[in-house]
Amino acid sequence: MEACHLPQQSNVTSYGATTVAIITLEVFAGMWINAFIVCVLCIAWVKKKTLNSNEKILLLLGCSRFWYLCLSWIYVFVSNIFPYFLLVHPIFQLLQGSYCFFNCSNLWVSACLCVFYCIKIANFRNRFFVYLKVKIDRMVPWLLLGIVIFSLIFGILAYESIDKAVCKSLNFTCQERFWKATIGIEEHFFPLYFITGFLSTTSFMAVIFAALFLLFSLWRHKCKMQTNSMNSLNMDAHIRAMKSIFSFLVMYSINFIFLILTLIYSMEYRNHFIVIYLANLIQHAYPGVHSLILIFSNPKLEKTLLRIVSCVKCKLCMR
Repeated sequence: MEACHLPQQSNVTSYGATTVAIITLEVFAGMWINAFIVCVLCIAWVKKKTLNSNEKILLLLGCSRFWYLCLSWIYVFVSNIFPYFLLVHPIFQLLQGSYCFFNCSNLWVSACLCVFYCIKIANFRNRFFVYLKVKIDRMVPWLLLGIVIFSLIFGILAYESIDKAVCKSLNFTCQERFWKATIGIEEHFFPLYFITGFLSTTSFMAVIFAALFLLFSLWRHKCKMQTNSMNSLNMDAHIRAMKSIFSFLVMYSINFIFLILTLIYSMEYRNHFIVIYLANLIQHAYPGVHSLILIFSNPKLEKTLLRIVSCVKCKLCMR
């Protein structure tokens, strides 16, 4: 399939330009934040020749979010500024397949991180829970490998499904092709939407249960420390951990809700301007905001970031 020979002009509306501008700010901020995480962990990996389980999860999460934001921005930019470029085979299919791969990886690695924190930090006497606590460090590399392979399979499935739908739908005039292809995809690919919703719901439920178990364990331990009059430093550490987990739970829930609403409205092919607009903003802001919280929750990352910020301030003051 080849692109139509049309004038290479961009018919940009004020809404499209505003959307691209706002999402560009969110995406580039998120890319810098996740690139910082990846760079710090890679440097530590080279120096120590090894990474602990938490760092392995953060490294894969930072990589998947960086490329998710990059590909998502490319799609938003092209679809709003030069939409006819998406007619060139197989640009549209590659962007959507890659987006599905990195989005699935992002969701599941986020859930894996929350479950890992729950198993390592929470204190329950259940035998199965104690077994997981002992074996979790050995399980993490295989779990991450499984997430990557599963996400790759899902991305390939999305590419093949969208490619077949586009090829069947492009029997129209040049000006109609892009929108007819979009309609065709949404009409023929309910199973793909269903799988996406199912995977998102499953990862969301894993995050919910892990976060609630962890919050309950931390709250119970905090109450014990209060009754035993333990030092305030331990109390502050537990309170900070509870705030971090609760903020992640709130952000993940909002992101999940708008993801499901986007899927529903896409299947119904309705023009819900406000919902789609808010969903775009939230889904592009979430990877950067949550990664920033992870940086301030990790002493090594926080110390490195503060050192870089202080060096930048000193250079600016010297000027």
